[in-house]
Amino acid sequence: MTARRRVLRDGAGTASEASTAPSESAYIAVKYWPVSEQPREKLEALGPGNLSTQELLAIILRIGRQGESVLAVAQRLLVERDGLVGVGRSSLEELTKVAGIGRVKAIELQAALELGRRLMTMAPDQQHEVRCPSDAATYLLPEMQLLTREHLKAVLLNTKNRIVGMHTVYEGTVNSANVRIAEVFREAVRRDCPNLIVAHNHPSGDPTPSPEDVAVTRQIVQAGKLLEVAVLDHLIIGHGRFVSLKERGLGFG
Repeated sequence: MTARRRVLRDGAGTASEASTAPSESAYIAVKYWPVSEQPREKLEALGPGNLSTQELLAIILRIGRQGESVLAVAQRLLVERDGLVGVGRSSLEELTKVAGIGRVKAIELQAALELGRRLMTMAPDQQHEVRCPSDAATYLLPEMQLLTREHLKAVLLNTKNRIVGMHTVYEGTVNSANVRIAEVFREAVRRDCPNLIVAHNHPSGDPTPSPEDVAVTRQIVQAGKLLEVAVLDHLIIGHGRFVSLKERGLGFG
């Protein structure tokens, strides 16, 4: 006797067949979960801060695929692209290689992540005040932790330590042989900015300073004294974390 079949519909109403007999491919669509566990309803009731990364991605993706709920697709996306940072660093083509992620979903993901990055770099008056290393890191992390190559950036600050600009000094391995120290200060001198913060990323995700990082910092600090531009810090950005060389006393002695 053949097993009876029933139709399941996911949260967007897409129908798919599933056997009432247990099987590895059978699943319960999100629509049939308890309301308190459905991502959209959970966000409405508890706020976005109480949802997991998987659940937030599921809301953006909206629907799963045949035989797989949207939460399962979101989880697989995180696994295959090495977490949220990996998702943020992925190209459209890389995202669409994940089963269940079509081109439209990939575009929507990239748009949502870019909005998040832009929001993190904005202050109410559009000028981010830096009072401590974590203030600067908050400004830099959303963009720099996703870069796949090393970038050295100069963050320009006014007399009140508010960020008034940032420019990329160099792309590639950061060491004294490659970086032209004069380029670090070019925009600060041109715009008459008295303070700056230097920052570069480690694409590996580990922000531990290397001997080359310390050597470059020492050269930049010395050049700043000659140009009367105060180098407030050198931050190394990793995945979700950072190191302040000023706090560690590296290159600032």
